[in-house]
Formats: sequence, C-alpha cells, structure tokens
Amino acid sequence: MDGELDEGIRKLAWLNFDCSRNELGSCVARLSELKILLTKFPSLPPTFEVSPNAVEELKFARAVYEFAVILSMEMKDQEAFERDLVQLKGFYMDTRGMIPPSPDEYPILGLNLMRLLAGNRIAEFHTELELLPLGALHHPCIKYAVELEQAFMEGTYRLINDRKAVPHESYRYFMDLLAETIRDEIADCSGQAYDHLPVNDAMEMLMFSSDQHLLEYISERQHEWEVQNCSVLFHMAKPQPRVGVHSFKLIKQSLCYAQELEQVV
Repeated sequence: MDGELDEGIRKLAWLNFDCSRNELGSCVARLSELKILLTKFPSLPPTFEVSPNAVEELKFARAVYEFAVILSMEMKDQEAFERDLVQLKGFYMDTRGMIPPSPDEYPILGLNLMRLLAGNRIAEFHTELELLPLGALHHPCIKYAVELEQAFMEGTYRLINDRKAVPHESYRYFMDLLAETIRDEIADCSGQAYDHLPVNDAMEMLMFSSDQHLLEYISERQHEWEVQNCSVLFHMAKPQPRVGVHSFKLIKQSLCYAQELEQVV
C-alpha cells in the first residue's frame, strides 16, 4: 500500500471519529483534505489507469464520497448532497465488475429518491428509478421509496406518519421534508375547495397531532388564513376576480393584428 493511500485511510478514520462526536466543522475540513488527496490517485475515473493499488484506491474513493453524501444530508445541504452524489454515482456505475459492490449503494440511491420525492420532482424520480437494475427494486430502501411515491400519487399518506417503517435512520430528514411538501399541497387544495373548516378537521387533514401545531403552521406558512370561532377561514386565500378587457374586444383586436401581420408577410 503506497503512502498516499495509507494517509487517506488514516484521514478517513479521523473523519469518522469527528462525525461520531458530531464535530461537523472538523468533518467538513477533513473531507476537503480527502477530496484533494483523491486527485493524486491515477486509478480513479475517468482515466482508470491500471496500478497495483487500483482496486484499493477505487474502494477508498467510493467510501469518501459515500461519507460526503451522508455528511451533506446531516448538514441539510441539498446542493452539496447533489454534487457529491453525481461523483459517487460514477463509482457505482463505472466500476461494476472492477470492485465489489458497496453495501451502502442502494441505501444512498434510495436516499436520493427520497430527496427527489420530497422536492416533488416526480419526473426526475422516475428517471433515476429507470436507471437502477431490476434487482434493486427488491432492496428495502428502494422498495420503500417506490411505495412512498405510489402512496403520494394515490393520496394515501399512511406511510408518511409511520416512522417505524423507515428502513434507514438517514431517511428521516427527507421524510420530514416530504411531510412538509404533502402538507403544503393539501393546504393549497383545501384553500381552494373550502370556505372554512372546523379546526379539528383541518388538523386531521393536515396531519397535525395538536391544534397548537396547526396554529403555528398557519402563523408561519399560511398568512392568508384566519382562525375564528374554532374554524379555519380560507376566504383570503381565494383568487380574486380580475377586471380585464371585454372578450369580444380582445378577439377583434387579435384578428386585426393577424390581418396586418399577414399583409406585411
């Protein structure tokens, strides 16, 4: 084992130690050092130069980027999550057959599916799903994300409130974001469908465990709602009628413009 790889393994061990003590600032600094160190490894993509330590270097680099993805999620930095994941996926896809598969591959790819679902990026969710091998669909982490998306589309939110069903501890952050996304969707539909609702009904519909949580949500996110006489009033959220040009006049003007344009052409 060469000196640079041995140094990287020591740094990664310290990184894990700092993370166990929740010293995130130190983790970020050590991770930056590791990423710089990886630039000295010739066996990494896209070159894949053959060397005596190629397998160990590839496995080490993959472990570094797996740690980077998890750390960015712990820090709730979705932009860093996406950047690190792009680099990590290169190891997952381009090194198949070169190094043994990582046990963290499907949990991390499932975490990415959760991120897309929480952001209501359904088209990207399905694109990522189609890139996975068929066998991946049976993995608990991937299967959970797929079932969650199906429940989301069907409007059944049993899994959202079932914290015990989460297959991996790291999924809880995106579960909370997904709950917020769904809550906002329900709130928007409720504001258009109803003039008012009893507080208890609104609380149940928006998946709150207490009326205090509902009141906090209204105060923070729904400034156009009002609470009066144990009811939530949506009237301020209704779209106001617009005063526009008379439709006949507008059509007549459009036809005139079309006729003039035809003459010019």
